[in-house]
Amino acid sequence: MTTDSLQARADVRSGSPSGPTPPPGRRLRLTLRPRAGRQHHAGPVAYILLVLAAVLSLFPLYFTMVAASSDNTRVTQTPPPFLPGPNLLENLGKAWQDAALGKAMINSLIVAGVIALSTVLFATLAGFAFAKLRFKGRNILLMLVIGTMMVPPQLGVVPLFMMMTELGWGQKLPAVIFPTLVSAVGVFFMRQYLTESLPDELIEAGRVDGAHSLRIFWSIVLPVARPAMAVLFMITFVHAWNDFFWPFIVLDMSNPTVPVALTQLSAGYVRDQSLIMAGALLGTLPLLAMFVVFGRQIVGGIMQGAVKG
Repeated sequence: MTTDSLQARADVRSGSPSGPTPPPGRRLRLTLRPRAGRQHHAGPVAYILLVLAAVLSLFPLYFTMVAASSDNTRVTQTPPPFLPGPNLLENLGKAWQDAALGKAMINSLIVAGVIALSTVLFATLAGFAFAKLRFKGRNILLMLVIGTMMVPPQLGVVPLFMMMTELGWGQKLPAVIFPTLVSAVGVFFMRQYLTESLPDELIEAGRVDGAHSLRIFWSIVLPVARPAMAVLFMITFVHAWNDFFWPFIVLDMSNPTVPVALTQLSAGYVRDQSLIMAGALLGTLPLLAMFVVFGRQIVGGIMQGAVKG
């Protein structure tokens, strides 16, 4: 037996690799090579930019609170105040009473909640059909859905108002809810998400097990689409809550949503800007509370959907 064979057998028994030992410089370069999944720490410039972006984002809300806590004379002075005043609770109570915001918030909660839930459901169904089902005219129907995004909503106000009047829904909440039960943006958003995140093999496995389309949608599509559904729900809810144009046309002050009710605060000859800002602050608080409660789940869902296996 040769010396090389004895050396190789000794290396195997000891667990050390056989063969020539790499030079020290080569071993050092392998050690310094960055590993996969290595965490990178942000520098001071990144922190400064993040703080600046946060301050700019929160400044409108802060100035709204400053204006709502002041009187009309202090708000309209030059330069405007940048510190809160002593009249916050007084202005909030007066705005709540003058604009009847209690009923308006209940109406807005009903309208925004129903619209958001229906949009998420129908957009996910349609997005699944356009993304993974094969049927005649699929591309044409998808182009028609996308084409509706190019039509200004103001063009359909008159026929839509006439339709709501014929149905007997004038000045009622269904007139605001039913025209916006689903949106083309939501359908396109869910279609793009499911195209990228839902493997065809999962659907084929469900077909092999004998599951029909609704069972596949319930057991396979919904768990995969949950992050996108959370994001779509949040965006749709905020949009429906803040919508002013169509509710202002079909509703009156006896049954308003929050944006419609806030117009009562500016109906006088002299507008009280501090009172208007107090009403705007009250109308924003439910959205802030929702984001505080569900913000972590929504951001976590976004990050979960962004990770590819």
